[in-house]
Amino acid sequence: MTRDIRMTCTRYSLFIALLASIYSGQPMAENASLALPAQRILGSQPGTAHLPQPLSRSIISGDRLNNANAGAHISESLQQVPGLLALDRQNHAQDLQISSRGFGARASFGVRGVRLSQDGIPLTMPDGQGQPALFDLDNLQRLEVLRGPLASLYGNASGGIIQAFSAEPPLFPTLDNRSAAGSDGLWRSRLRYGAQYGDLNLSTNLSRLESDGYRDHSRVRRDTGNLRLGWDIDELSSLTLLVNSLDQPDTQDPLGLSASELRADRRQSVAASRLFNTRKSVRHQQAGLNYQRQVHNADQLTFMLYGGTRDVQQFLGFPGDNQQRPDGSLRPGSGGVIELDRSFHGGELGWERQTLLFNQPLQLAAGLTLDHQGEQRRGFVNLRGSKGELRRNEYNRVDSRDLWLISRWQPAARWELTAGLRHSRITFDSDDRYIADTSDDSGQLRFRRSSPALGLSWQWTPQLNLYGALGQGFETPTFQELAYRPEGTGLNLALKPARSTNAELGLRWQHQHGQLDLALFESRVRDEIIPGEPQAGTDRSTFTNAARSQRRGIELQLQQQLDHGFSSHLAWTWLDARFQRYRRADGSDLGGRQLPGIPRQLLYAELQWQAAGSGFTSALELQHMSRRYATDDNRADTPGHRLLHWRAAHRQQIGNWRLEPFVRINNLTDRHYVGSLIVNAANQRYYEPAPGRQWLAGVGLEYQWR
Repeated sequence: MTRDIRMTCTRYSLFIALLASIYSGQPMAENASLALPAQRILGSQPGTAHLPQPLSRSIISGDRLNNANAGAHISESLQQVPGLLALDRQNHAQDLQISSRGFGARASFGVRGVRLSQDGIPLTMPDGQGQPALFDLDNLQRLEVLRGPLASLYGNASGGIIQAFSAEPPLFPTLDNRSAAGSDGLWRSRLRYGAQYGDLNLSTNLSRLESDGYRDHSRVRRDTGNLRLGWDIDELSSLTLLVNSLDQPDTQDPLGLSASELRADRRQSVAASRLFNTRKSVRHQQAGLNYQRQVHNADQLTFMLYGGTRDVQQFLGFPGDNQQRPDGSLRPGSGGVIELDRSFHGGELGWERQTLLFNQPLQLAAGLTLDHQGEQRRGFVNLRGSKGELRRNEYNRVDSRDLWLISRWQPAARWELTAGLRHSRITFDSDDRYIADTSDDSGQLRFRRSSPALGLSWQWTPQLNLYGALGQGFETPTFQELAYRPEGTGLNLALKPARSTNAELGLRWQHQHGQLDLALFESRVRDEIIPGEPQAGTDRSTFTNAARSQRRGIELQLQQQLDHGFSSHLAWTWLDARFQRYRRADGSDLGGRQLPGIPRQLLYAELQWQAAGSGFTSALELQHMSRRYATDDNRADTPGHRLLHWRAAHRQQIGNWRLEPFVRINNLTDRHYVGSLIVNAANQRYYEPAPGRQWLAGVGLEYQWR
């Protein structure tokens, strides 16, 4: 332990010495923010969209955020981003499936491998599990998606970054309502108010979503509330308060279908979902505070605090009373009803300076991040939809400490070098408080990792930028993935963090009427975290490590403004993701097999027409996804599909009122397809079918006091 302390102190001393040596430089003449806090690294401020930075970056803003949709899921907008797979599972009990360049594709619920944040406040828990339902979709100004080696500078589980930024309130008090109804009993309505009062600005909204669901036993009701309060304290400092609330009671879970069940009735729920009344209730409250101050002309300090609570109760599709050992004997199970009582908090202190190095512009950002998550986990027997006997009781903690440094230097007029290092220490502790099974399953895991990244960009011409980047990242298992062993009870302490080495080459070409982005990338991963064998006697997933895997791909994004009010958008991804070395517990060698859940090709194409001066827009959207495998051995799969959607909207200003009716039809050709897969699911229930042709109609109404 003493040696570890000495090594840590040495690292931190070198880090501080480096800062001190550079701090003595002269301030930069330019005022182009590098970005603070850490959740906004690498030019995520407004107006920095075209900086020559060595990373893949997609921005969705303006009308592209709405696209005449229900505003129910962030996946509605993320379809437009290359390299990103965002799937609506038609199952609100399990949230969305989101992966970036294949990172996170294993997730059967929540988001893994991709970090989420809004206005600098993390929506990813300290253990690496993200909650996309927490995004404030009703007050968005823009979404930014970062991919590539430099994303590892965000720390644990940063295979990609999705950042949401709220819109500033209107100058005059504004009240608006947006309501929509659609197929399968879908109804969503939101009420929003925003205004500026001198140095204060206020935005707040409430919304409700209700749906019977496409499949049987998939009803949902979700209430959200959000508050953003900003205060411009003086010319040098500002303070922003964010409050988010989510209440989603008794959301039904139809579970996945097997191939035979899918053929028989794609809208059915499995018998176990009805027998055990599978469902999930979530209540989440979170608040965050951001303070920024310009200390000198060249220095800026940022202080961020956040915290909240999350309560979950989930009824699974089995009793969870006993587990059968390989020898046929029985061992007490961990329960088929899960109750989680979680609290979390964290903070970050950041510093930024603009100076000179060898008389060339240099920007520095550094900071310290602390995060904590505490969770009471209980497991009860599922008595056909009622909570039975206690079978598990433990308290789990995650503590994360990160120290980071990022710099951008312009050694010559058209060159820019970006370099960074993040050192992370993450500790998982579990205190077993259930002694009826006569075993103590307490345990601890500690992970330490430094993640370096380096990128170089060259502005070949004013319109064309070339770049390359290298970086190393890591991803710890989440507590949900550590929670269960293939046999027995207690944490799966054998599960290791995944480590990745990432490389990217790309170009960005901009012209008067459009933009083209092209990226070639490769990632090599050791100890890839993947779903393993289900826990004995249950449908519960457990997780294991694959020795080595590899991802190689191409991303292309093209935006073009055409004549006569037409515009086009194309996002295409080709991704080859496969195991390089992986031998399962049964001895089978899966080296060379494709990673499950990841399509080889993904395409989104759109042609939009906007009538000049009328406020009317209409668009056709094409989506293509190639074959995906559902298992590590590639024996189960789902074929590719192509979908065609249509939308239209009309915006009209009448005095202080603004009216916007809209309509959308998805899957115009009424194609039957599988929307999402549950990788390596128990009982071969891999498939979550998507709906055929669906309609949506709604109207937005806004009034502004002028």
